[in-house]
Amino acid sequence: MMRLPKFEYRTPRTIAEAVKIIGDTGPEAQFVAGGTDLYPNMKRRQQTPRTVVSVMRLSELNRVTGAGGQGLVIGASVTLTDICENEIIKRDYPVIAGAARTISTPILRNMGTIGGNLLLDTRCNYYDQNYEWRKGINFCLKKDGDVCWVAPGSSKCWAVQSSDLVPVMVAIGAKFRLASTLGERMIDAAGFYNDDGIDYLKKRPDELLVDILLPPTNGWRASYQKLRRRGAFDFPVLGVAACIHYRTPTRRSSDRISEVTDAKIVLGAIAPSPIQVTEAAQELIGQPFDDDHIQAAAEACYNKARPLDNTDFVMNWRKQMTRQYTLRALRELLA
Repeated sequence: MMRLPKFEYRTPRTIAEAVKIIGDTGPEAQFVAGGTDLYPNMKRRQQTPRTVVSVMRLSELNRVTGAGGQGLVIGASVTLTDICENEIIKRDYPVIAGAARTISTPILRNMGTIGGNLLLDTRCNYYDQNYEWRKGINFCLKKDGDVCWVAPGSSKCWAVQSSDLVPVMVAIGAKFRLASTLGERMIDAAGFYNDDGIDYLKKRPDELLVDILLPPTNGWRASYQKLRRRGAFDFPVLGVAACIHYRTPTRRSSDRISEVTDAKIVLGAIAPSPIQVTEAAQELIGQPFDDDHIQAAAEACYNKARPLDNTDFVMNWRKQMTRQYTLRALRELLA
């Protein structure tokens, strides 16, 4: 049986108190919300903080305010179940509720939070094992070793970004608010993730993710498609998020098909960071939103995808599925 190592558990009541604890304790401390990612990692000795600072009781992190017309603010400690069931999110941002509903199982969604999913540790078949298993292969580059077993000749860790909400946030242009003893800052979701399995976030250890700002919904629609072995519980081995801004023809216009004014297609779970496929967007922008251009965008995503052998399924088949799941995501919006 894997057991948690000993640690001190702190429960601050305010954001200021939480960031002060982290600032005073230093790198030996770590924030936790639902703990569905951190605690298993601690049991496997992948992360071993001596002080764990819970942010679940911070009221500011447990709010959902606003609506689609002016934009929505979601506190980082709002549970995934609440994301799925919130009436405003379901009405104005159904892609967020839908993506959250694909995460893990109902019991774990009761504990897991939106912030935890956005900060999810990168994953790999050679990393997500217990300590004895990893010791048997002489560890890996991500933790305690000096070789990436996915690409032994590489100096880079190729553990993958396996969040379902990350590609959606990048696609729709969400922003994150971070707080520390030095103050607050805002960062775009698209610029928050590094293409490195070890240093995978542009977030300092002393910073707390406070909330997520979703843009107003005027003029865009988004969808998300997820590939995994089972219909529940599993992490994605491919995620495709699509966001389309379009101009609807007027009644006087002879053109019956909407024209795409902007587009973003983002691939998840095939690299250390989400991949925004600009070539796919270029196939759509300024064109009628029809099946011919959707096919071209899907082909661009297929060409861009470079999955490695570090998660479930054969990597070449996962590459083939990039085309199919992009088609699904875009055709859902076309419908």
